[in-house]
Amino acid sequence: MIMTVLLFALFGLSVRKDRRRFRNAVLLGLALLSFSGWLLGRASRLPPVAAETVYLLAFLAPTAGVVALGGFLLANGVTMARKEGLRPANLLSGLLGVAVFGLIVLLLSVGRLAGSPAFPVAVAVLLLAAYVSFLFLCFLAYAFLYGRIAVRGDVDYVVVLGSGLIGGERVPPLLASRLRKGLEIHDAQVARGGPAPVLLTSGGQGPDEKLPEAEAMARWLVEQGAPDAHVQEENRSRTTDENLRFSHEIMTAGKSDYRCVVVTNNFHAFRAAMTARQSGVAGQVLGSPTAKYFWPSATLREFVAVFWEHKLVNLGVCAALIALVAFAATRA
Repeated sequence: MIMTVLLFALFGLSVRKDRRRFRNAVLLGLALLSFSGWLLGRASRLPPVAAETVYLLAFLAPTAGVVALGGFLLANGVTMARKEGLRPANLLSGLLGVAVFGLIVLLLSVGRLAGSPAFPVAVAVLLLAAYVSFLFLCFLAYAFLYGRIAVRGDVDYVVVLGSGLIGGERVPPLLASRLRKGLEIHDAQVARGGPAPVLLTSGGQGPDEKLPEAEAMARWLVEQGAPDAHVQEENRSRTTDENLRFSHEIMTAGKSDYRCVVVTNNFHAFRAAMTARQSGVAGQVLGSPTAKYFWPSATLREFVAVFWEHKLVNLGVCAALIALVAFAATRA
């Protein structure tokens, strides 16, 4: 129990220092894992019915959940392919669903491989899958918590991150969701008597676009009722990192001690928050709604990006796991 309390305390201190760190997600996952282990350790002391309930929840619920998750991902993969096309990025959820069922089969058959050259390979694959799955669950849990952040007090800027335009000039539904959220924050602050924040649209012009994304976004906001004087454009950026760095420069020039919120889609909020911290942006990131069928694949892409941003640590852990299995195999 001491370890569980310590991990939760570290999690709380880390969040208080900065909500936008990935280590917060890992600390939360480790704390919950430690708490689960503590509960299992005490289950034998409970009355038989209570103990059986704990064991069922600990083993049966995750098993059923994994099977249900695999089925959901396969179904979502079909939906994504039907609605968004057969591009590789749209097949992520379906491919992960196939991988989930493949790992289930491997886990059920690993005992039969004992003593064969394939056994250490199977064990290594399962260990790597367990590590990546743990990180993914940490990412999901903390991203969900981070998405519950509410804006407190007044802000000077509402930064809306851009995305691609339809036909090179029109705002697509995904981007409109961000702009709508930004306008809501602006209007709510004005309605409660606060100073009107600047709506800072951020996005440059891609090679297949007729105008900068920031300009199309600014036009959309004005058409939806935002005062033209309350809208400003950052039209140089091509990536999320540039969105935030260039916006930071504009906001600092306008007010050195500015306070802002950044708006993107909900699946992108946590990773954008980590980028905002690295870029020195003084504010949290809020997410706008995304079509439900689009969320799983988009979230998977975000996790892959976060995993790769911490590649030295993650690849080091993966290499250590493989080396551990190889060493055990040579000693067997």
